[in-house]
Amino acid sequence: MGLTPIWRLRDSTPAAEEAPVTAPEAIPESRAASRESRQPAPITHHSSPITDSGDRRVTIMRMEWPELKEAVASCTSCALHAKRNKTVFGVGDENADWLFVGEGPGADEDAQGEPFVGQAGKLLDSMLAAIRLKRGTNVYIANILKCRPPGNRNPEPQEALQCEPYLHRQIDLIRPKLIVALGKVAAVNLLATDASVASMRGRVHQYRGTALIVTYHPAYLLRSLQDKAKAWADLCFAVRTMRDLQKGAAAPN
Repeated sequence: MGLTPIWRLRDSTPAAEEAPVTAPEAIPESRAASRESRQPAPITHHSSPITDSGDRRVTIMRMEWPELKEAVASCTSCALHAKRNKTVFGVGDENADWLFVGEGPGADEDAQGEPFVGQAGKLLDSMLAAIRLKRGTNVYIANILKCRPPGNRNPEPQEALQCEPYLHRQIDLIRPKLIVALGKVAAVNLLATDASVASMRGRVHQYRGTALIVTYHPAYLLRSLQDKAKAWADLCFAVRTMRDLQKGAAAPN
């Protein structure tokens, strides 16, 4: 596939994070050719996670980008607003084919108002570069939550529910060809399932008619370098899936 990435953090980091994340060797051409000849991965359908049809959701679903950004910035729909510094709306190409969705802002994101700007963000940038993508160029990055949860804990169901229409509307406006769910929190909220990341990897799922694949969150990879090869396999699978989608071969039904 011509992909020969090396994932490395751009800056020096604490000892626990300073080991370089190096992708496995590029797939030999013979193996790549064999893989390309396979049938597209089957689509795994999920019931829609959208269940609330209240007035707030209806209003949000009619918003264009300026209104949506203003609504997020002023949102007080859950308790997380009380201690935030900045909301984290999302960043990137608003007409992107690729949408990457994480779980929620951390301390760096809360301070800067942009998703994935800490060490996990640097790793995500390297992962994008590995498949010849770049933040802001045909790529949009967002999170399940727009505000940082205390101590970077996982989102509570009600918190995710309040943020859900914002992300839902972002997806409708962007109309990506492929969503990449980064980690379990993103996957279970988008797909309305409590399955493990391991069981969801390597398959094309569907989020309201848009193809979606699941891989590990970059923050997890910083702690679990032994899974970097699996993440690289997921990135290669994402590239193949996108090629199929562009050809119309793997479009969800």
